[in-house]
Amino acid sequence: MEVIRRLGVIAMNGLIEADIYGKVNSTHIRVSTIMNGIRGFGDFARNAYLSIFMTPSTAKAEPISAIVPIVTHVDHTEHDVQIIVTEHGLDDTRGLSPKQHAAIIIDNTAHPSFRPALRDYFDRACKLSPGKHTPHLQDEAFCLIKPS
Repeated sequence: MEVIRRLGVIAMNGLIEADIYGKVNSTHIRVSTIMNGIRGFGDFARNAYLSIFMTPSTAKAEPISAIVPIVTHVDHTEHDVQIIVTEHGLDDTRGLSPKQHAAIIIDNTAHPSFRPALRDYFDRACKLSPGKHTPHLQDEAFCLIKPS
């Protein structure tokens, strides 16, 4: 790990889903099906000069968003993830609050057909959870977001 820091590694990894606050799931599909093991990329993400996670904005041919209100499994916390990239753009989280990050990830990386539903979720979560650092609607957080 010290070598990773000294070399100034730019760690680039794939993800299955990322939430609007920057947490990443890179190993589990639908909560309990393991797609792959975490292997050593957690060490690289934590210790890299720059930590980048990439994914298509939707899964397979199905209308499933890779950007979700809350991930179903956390492999990498928002502290280990600096940049999230999809074909629609990137979200650079460095120096941003969780709420600032949520607005940017929705606008820059979510698929355009999922943005209205994600914005609606985030706006309602902020309104119904005043003063919360990372507001969520617990009854809806794991519901599948529908495209508009």
